[in-house]
Amino acid sequence: MLGVGTRSTLQAAMPLLAANQTRGMATLKDIRVRLKSVTNIRKITQSMKMVSAAKYARAERDLKNARSFGSGAQAFYRNAELETPEEKEAEVPKPGTLILAITSDRGLCGAVHSSVAKKVRAIMASEPDAANIKVVCVGDKAKAMLAKQFPANILMMFNDFGKKPPQFGDALTVATNVLESGYEFDRGIILYNRFKSVVSYTTTAIPVFSSAAITASPKISIYDSLDEEVLKSYYEYSLASLIFYAMKENACSEQSSRMTAMDSASKNAGEMIQKLTLTFNRTRQAVITKELIEIISGAAAL
Repeated sequence: MLGVGTRSTLQAAMPLLAANQTRGMATLKDIRVRLKSVTNIRKITQSMKMVSAAKYARAERDLKNARSFGSGAQAFYRNAELETPEEKEAEVPKPGTLILAITSDRGLCGAVHSSVAKKVRAIMASEPDAANIKVVCVGDKAKAMLAKQFPANILMMFNDFGKKPPQFGDALTVATNVLESGYEFDRGIILYNRFKSVVSYTTTAIPVFSSAAITASPKISIYDSLDEEVLKSYYEYSLASLIFYAMKENACSEQSSRMTAMDSASKNAGEMIQKLTLTFNRTRQAVITKELIEIISGAAAL
């Protein structure tokens, strides 16, 4: 039989033992839930990486064909002598400038979209009379980053881009709406991300000239056979071609950046899983050891 002192000692120790077990089990449960959550996240990021890899391969193939649209339109501007070497970068706009910010609707792709928005902010900050600058947001990401900061400068916004590969019809829709908006601009700028490699892209600005600038070009005015309708039709086509080229470059940069971002996220999740597994095993071993010590101590007290 147990003495009165022994029974009182065990009765006093039982709540502490139960509390320690509860705290230990709660800690193990929290680690187990966190481990399961990170494991599920890694599965998602790995799946997104595989999907982005497939889309990137297609986007790179399409980009090779789309570059002829951009190079042809830019060659026309160069041969018509519509730009000077100082104006090629098109970094600082003049009054009556139109900026087309090319992004998409989807995120989780690094700084692809924010770099375009950052470039627009830099241009707006460098221009003393920013009220004469209008911005066309192509994609929800550009709208989300610029609409609140520059509500008076937003000319129009387009969405539903990025879910499918860009088509020439998408660029034609943007170009048609811009030309039919009634906004007269002296110079336009298309901001997009130019694809360089799987892990590299460059935020680039290419100039877009107005119809009046093309008509007034000395190289164009010497041809009497070129009437106004022909120049207008080619101007619309060249603008759509440049927008289509920028969309293709940006789409390829987006998919490669998303693939890289998801690969990094999967690696980080794997490292976290290793740390959580080690912590879980150590915590479980500590709880088991503590319980054994308590049982042995209780038996020794008896």
